[in-house]
Amino acid sequence: MNKLPFCALFLTLLSAIPVLGQSEGLTSSPYSLYGLGVINQTSIGRTNGMGYSGIALKSDTEINNLNPANFALTRQNSFFYDVGIRGKHNSYSNRINDEAKTTFNFSNLALAFRIVDKLGAGIALVPYTDVGYTLVGVKTNIEGSEESFESNVNGLGGMSDLKFNLGYGITDNLRFGASFSILFGKIEEEESFQVYSSALVSTENTNYSGARVGLGLQYDLTNKITIGSTVQLPTSLKGNVRRSVIKSLDGVEIEVEEDESDTVADFNMPLELGVGLSTNFLKSFTLNADYKKNYWSDTGQTENIGTYVDQDIYAVGLEFVRNTASYKFNQRIRYRTGFNYDTGYLSINDEKIDGYNFTAGIGLPIGRGNNSMLNLSYSYGSTGLIENILVKENYHVLTLNLSLEDLWFKKRKTD
Repeated sequence: MNKLPFCALFLTLLSAIPVLGQSEGLTSSPYSLYGLGVINQTSIGRTNGMGYSGIALKSDTEINNLNPANFALTRQNSFFYDVGIRGKHNSYSNRINDEAKTTFNFSNLALAFRIVDKLGAGIALVPYTDVGYTLVGVKTNIEGSEESFESNVNGLGGMSDLKFNLGYGITDNLRFGASFSILFGKIEEEESFQVYSSALVSTENTNYSGARVGLGLQYDLTNKITIGSTVQLPTSLKGNVRRSVIKSLDGVEIEVEEDESDTVADFNMPLELGVGLSTNFLKSFTLNADYKKNYWSDTGQTENIGTYVDQDIYAVGLEFVRNTASYKFNQRIRYRTGFNYDTGYLSINDEKIDGYNFTAGIGLPIGRGNNSMLNLSYSYGSTGLIENILVKENYHVLTLNLSLEDLWFKKRKTD
């Protein structure tokens, strides 16, 4: 038994909570201006290369964070770890100009283990939303006059999801799971502008936090076909905001205003439903198909120039591996591809901000005698359109996940 890897990862996870709670540098999308930011679809390891699909994916060799029911399959004596990093290159186009930006940061920390027979558990920390936008030359009218001034606005931060999963095997073919999420994070918005000879910087820090409960189910129709379903119950995130204004005159900074923390309106999270199908065929192929429905319109929330609408997400993924039990390295390599289409949850000027992405990935075995894997995935996607004030965003995402298996309480065989 070796507890050192577990202790090291657990301490790393705890120390990373404040870092991922900021979600700094994870996006530069202009659409992160709205709500809590851009919702992150990137998951853990294997599913990133399969169109982010996997609600029904039956796996006992690595972590599947998309359905808590799958944790029931965690093998006895096995302890799984997954650490990921992500790089994203965004390019934007509107009616005036083009712009590009690259961001890079951690994408997840996760672990899974078996408690008793048929009962498995897992912990994962992933970014839930990402905020990272810059607005230059925003014109604002000066009250009581016909004059106006221009300001620059920057937003940074996002929400993180610390999720605790439990999966239990009711029968050999039926698994049930539950998850408990702690959502937390900070969104910082800074506006700088100059009026006559004075420069002003206004900062607004908004913190949100709350809890959420989810359920999951997987059922094996046959030994090759599995169906699954998930539900995330609606909840409200509590928020508080702290504002400050600093004035600069002739290079001297003067704090004009600093408010004590004040509450803001709750941010309502919607009911989310998901169903999936996974099948193995021709011995070497695994096919996933998922559909998710998020009922944002029921939250009753609006934005200044947009409204929340119900969201549909379609995902399909395919994996090929020649022979997982082979002694030859090249026959154990996993090849993946997928497609994901998201109708979006925002409507601006009666235009839904939808998006799509194509994914591809590869899983490289690490050593023999365990299920450790180096997972690399690439995604090309597009969001929005060039119309009125809207922006067309194209992006490339590269993720690297180190998925490791450690064996506990297993006696070594000696001659």
